Amino acid sequence: MVGVPKSHPRYVSLTIRERLVEGFRKGIVVPEGLMAHGRGEAFDYIIGEVTHEPARRAVRAAAAQLLLSRRPVISVNGNTAALVGREVVELAKELNAPLEVNLFYWSRDRVERIGELLRSYGATEVLLPLEDVEEIPGLESGRRLVSKKGIYCADAVFVPLEDGDRTEKLVAMGKAVIAVDLNPFSRTARAATITIVDNVVRAVPELTRAVRELRSSPEDELRGILRSFDNSLNLAQMVSIIAKRLESFASFGESLGD
Repeated sequence: MVGVPKSHPRYVSLTIRERLVEGFRKGIVVPEGLMAHGRGEAFDYIIGEVTHEPARRAVRAAAAQLLLSRRPVISVNGNTAALVGREVVELAKELNAPLEVNLFYWSRDRVERIGELLRSYGATEVLLPLEDVEEIPGLESGRRLVSKKGIYCADAVFVPLEDGDRTEKLVAMGKAVIAVDLNPFSRTARAATITIVDNVVRAVPELTRAVRELRSSPEDELRGILRSFDNSLNLAQMVSIIAKRLESFASFGESLGD
């Protein structure tokens, strides 16, 4: 990134922002996506911009869920494509699963641009909600449009950077939903089957590594990992981590006032 040395304490955060800005310039990201990222970035700052143990446990459970699934699908929106496009392609290859473009702010042009971007990264199966389209019951946004061969018939859907209403509807359809959300209080985080409270740029590579690690595990072991995972408890643990971090910030502020 021009003008920002790697020694800069905000270097990683600034490079992430730059990826989104570049995605916006290319018609991949919408302005609303930039605003949504800012909200998540605030939570990432609070948790110290590191992956905590509850997130690692959620990643392991997510890997087990995806490996046990007969029809896993990876949902990709504009921010996901801009931030971890190459990484979701790698994950899709590990799972032998399709990628499906799914957008809240839907336009044919943006759907096609994101599809082209994913294929440029080596994706072999990218589903677009343009032909053979079904609708998620009870959903009114552009996210209701899904591929008949993809999300509509999937038994597990990985939905990084999701919105809560579609998560709820997908769960109501009987699907296992794996979300990545830095906000443990969000409707998405609470409605998902498994929520990874982490930055997507860290979570997706971690998930790919976990899939590789667990691929040869017996089915009983994978099911055991899932049985031992409690999403509500995991979210509560992340909330506790956030509370402790905020307490430390408050203590620091009080010390300045002494």
